[in-house]
Amino acid sequence: MFVDKAKVSLKAGKGGDGAVSFRHEIYIPKGGPDGGDGGKGGDIVFKADKDTDTLVDFRFTPILTAENGKNGAGQRAAGKSGNDLIVEVPIGTSVYKDGELLADLTKDGQIAIIAKGGDGGFGNAHFKSSTRQAPLIAEVGEPGEEFEAELELKSLADVGLIGLPNAGKSTFLSVVSNAKPEIADYPFTTITPQLGVTTIDGHDILIADIPGLIEGAAEGKGLGHDFLRHVERTAVLLHLIDIYNDDAGKAYETIRNELSKYTDLATRPEIVALTKCEGVDEDIIKMQMSSILAKNSDAKIFVISASAHTGLTELLRELYEEVTKEKPVIVSENKETEDIPTISLSPSTLKDTWNIEKMDDKFIITGEKIEKFARRTDLNNYASVNRLRDIMKKMGIRAELTTLGAKPDSIISIANKEFTFVEDY
Repeated sequence: MFVDKAKVSLKAGKGGDGAVSFRHEIYIPKGGPDGGDGGKGGDIVFKADKDTDTLVDFRFTPILTAENGKNGAGQRAAGKSGNDLIVEVPIGTSVYKDGELLADLTKDGQIAIIAKGGDGGFGNAHFKSSTRQAPLIAEVGEPGEEFEAELELKSLADVGLIGLPNAGKSTFLSVVSNAKPEIADYPFTTITPQLGVTTIDGHDILIADIPGLIEGAAEGKGLGHDFLRHVERTAVLLHLIDIYNDDAGKAYETIRNELSKYTDLATRPEIVALTKCEGVDEDIIKMQMSSILAKNSDAKIFVISASAHTGLTELLRELYEEVTKEKPVIVSENKETEDIPTISLSPSTLKDTWNIEKMDDKFIITGEKIEKFARRTDLNNYASVNRLRDIMKKMGIRAELTTLGAKPDSIISIANKEFTFVEDY
């Protein structure tokens, strides 16, 4: 079963909680704080794998969860970080979140962090200072990122076979390569992409046989969108047209019209081949070639027969020449999304900007930096909550709350954590 689209729920690991602990050793009556930090939660990492062919496994494993970080302990013992979850996907997999591209995995072994694990909370040893000798503050670990991702597989090939159903694409691929597609004399025999490798003059070419197009494919008719999604990454298009078609020019124009409606496929280098030409009169071949040239005078047209093995060597040589010219362009187009950087958001790198929205007697505060501090605040620890209030005061948030009419016991909500407003503490 071939699956080229899937949805999966991702849940990166939660960071471990920091510990509140004090040294208790003989002859050391005031040993001081020694609570260790929590470990970082595991990331969810996608890795392109040449031996993985489909996205079918995600149909049976729709939820992916990374390991949580361990809690800190006394004697400054830091919690162990959670193990990353490595997820192998086929080469050519794109990962989206709410329609936004997160990663485009186009090379074997390429990795991208898709969901980042939460940072571990600081233990109370972190908060010791000259004025705070016995801090009771410890942070909780941040939750890991959690969302639904959309996966989409697009075939990666040097050459994409295009043409109307029953144009002879599967037969061509089976003859020139090691692929074994299903072949029969009726339309839409091929309903899933087939990949094959052919060798010409010692050089390999990866060819994709993709479900046939029909008129209206760009609007989703037939197998249109599935076809076009796979063909858009190929460097060169090989347009196969059945010599027995009533009008080869019209068949050619039908496919070209559909390509022109979908991204930049119409500008991709194209070679045309008339198929099934064994035993066909030269007059018919010339007539069909003229019909195509009437639609595109610059068309490069080859006459072949896959079953009779005629015209194939010349065609493959021309394909290889075009691929070597165009492949660097295709690679550079993917370069922007080849390596997706992952930024670790420590408080020092976060923006100080924040915003307050009043809803009835609740004040909702948003902003990168303050939300990160809030996520790491233990609401069950009075000292930790007061630390968050101190941070709000330093950032000017408390003053703005007062201006907006916050009163004692007004509800303050930050990153889904709620506590009461206090004028002075």
